[in-house]
Amino acid sequence: MTATQSFYHNSSPPGRTGIMSWLLTHDHKRLGIMYFGAVCFWFVLAMFLGLLLRTELMTQGRTIMGAEAYNATFTLHGVIMIFLFVIPGIPAIFGNFFLPIQLGTDDVFFPRLNLFSWYLFMFGGLFAIISLFVGDGFPDTGWTFYVPFSVQNSANVGLTVTAAFILGMSSMLTGLNFVTTFHRMRDKSMGLMQIPLFTWSLYATAWVQILATPVISITFILILLERFFSIGLFDPDKGGDPLLYQHLFWMYSHPAVYVMILPGMGVISEIIPVFSRKSIFGYKAIVWSSMAIAIAGSLVWAHHMFTSGMSDVSVFVFSLLTYLVAIPSAVKVFSWVSTLYKGSIEMTPPLLLSLIFIYLFSIGGLTGLVLGAAGTNIHVHDTQFVVAHFHFVMFGGTGFAFFAAMHFWWPKMFGVMYRFKPAYIGAVLTGVGFVFHYVPMLILGMQGMPRRYYDYLPQYETGNFLAGFGGYLLIIGMVTMFVNLLLSFKQRIPAPVDPWGGTTLEWTVPSPPPVHNFMNKPHVEDYPYDFTKVTERFQKTGK
Repeated sequence: MTATQSFYHNSSPPGRTGIMSWLLTHDHKRLGIMYFGAVCFWFVLAMFLGLLLRTELMTQGRTIMGAEAYNATFTLHGVIMIFLFVIPGIPAIFGNFFLPIQLGTDDVFFPRLNLFSWYLFMFGGLFAIISLFVGDGFPDTGWTFYVPFSVQNSANVGLTVTAAFILGMSSMLTGLNFVTTFHRMRDKSMGLMQIPLFTWSLYATAWVQILATPVISITFILILLERFFSIGLFDPDKGGDPLLYQHLFWMYSHPAVYVMILPGMGVISEIIPVFSRKSIFGYKAIVWSSMAIAIAGSLVWAHHMFTSGMSDVSVFVFSLLTYLVAIPSAVKVFSWVSTLYKGSIEMTPPLLLSLIFIYLFSIGGLTGLVLGAAGTNIHVHDTQFVVAHFHFVMFGGTGFAFFAAMHFWWPKMFGVMYRFKPAYIGAVLTGVGFVFHYVPMLILGMQGMPRRYYDYLPQYETGNFLAGFGGYLLIIGMVTMFVNLLLSFKQRIPAPVDPWGGTTLEWTVPSPPPVHNFMNKPHVEDYPYDFTKVTERFQKTGK
């Protein structure tokens, strides 16, 4: 019996075998793996839809689909990527799997609620798929569901909004579980300033999930009431205000950006010190910057609305807040680079992907300052520049952090090692493809090409063709990475307990971890990231 099979066997709940032992499990590790399978499925589907969009835009006029199909496709691409991949990806998979282990406990505080959250996630995805085939098909409103179009549209907006509502509930319950586990289940010997930075990032994220998600949930309910009962809350013909919807939507959706990126930052904060063989530079600064991002990021939503007719005072306040939230993000980047400085660098696939993350996220942050200033925002508002900026942060940030987390924790989760050479090739192709894909879109946006357009003027064709070429290169790179990881199950190279020389608690348990995580009481006196003792142990024992 292999290590992975042994893990599956030992994780089976008493009296349950086969598929039911998975569907009714309370084991946080199994739920992390179940989330992993579901999230990867949605990611592959959304990437295929994105490739269709870029293929359509590579040439003028109709290429592979019509205008209505294009609008519905980019709506479906956005809904899946945001609600089914980026928001739940890192917290639901790696948070579920590793947060309890990093805190030195056996499970999350509410294991049954954890299983319920997974079922809500699956039902939300199911509702999104059903909306494709019921009524007039999937809506073409975009993932923002802006009124009055989403209220007047004949497509199946109601079912899609319901799907997003259910997914929001899943996210909120997961956040509640993480916060309670953080406070009530942490090992008594672990002080606050000994908690791994990945867990701190999940903690900050969880508060945003708990406090911001009810806003979007209420907003989606109001859309349903507006559609089915014509209450007139957003309809100006009935005394409503469509700008009210924008405020309610972005009061959640901009904090949601930090729900997406904060866990990714936590992943990078784990990987950089391990492969630099140094303690993290500015541990406390990173902790407090995570909390500062969560707080300040909840106050900047209206920078999405500079062209909506806001007062000059509001524009000034939200522009200033947008610039202020960049400070704690910069603190993290400076800490990562300082940790690398004079470190004993060991270049591995997780570190390479982390370096690509830092580069792409920095570009995303700098282009965000262009959008945070009202003058330049008005010039590039609703252009391809916004699309490129968003993807630099969300995909170049969260996406590459997700890939780095996969390569970092794969041996621990599944007990097998993967081949490094294909991982390097996949990472480089993905990074180069990403730049070729989105940099032309930054230029197109500055030239004035609107986003969400099915067709464009002749002067934009070269840029769109280059972006499409980069999209195909990007897909090839990601396929290379995923295939390499899947082939590790066939090659069956057993993973040691600590293949990287990490110092957090997950590297003290077997690969993969047993049912109750720890054979003996965890020892956390050397946290955080004390590589001195690891180096001394290696010099003495060679292990």
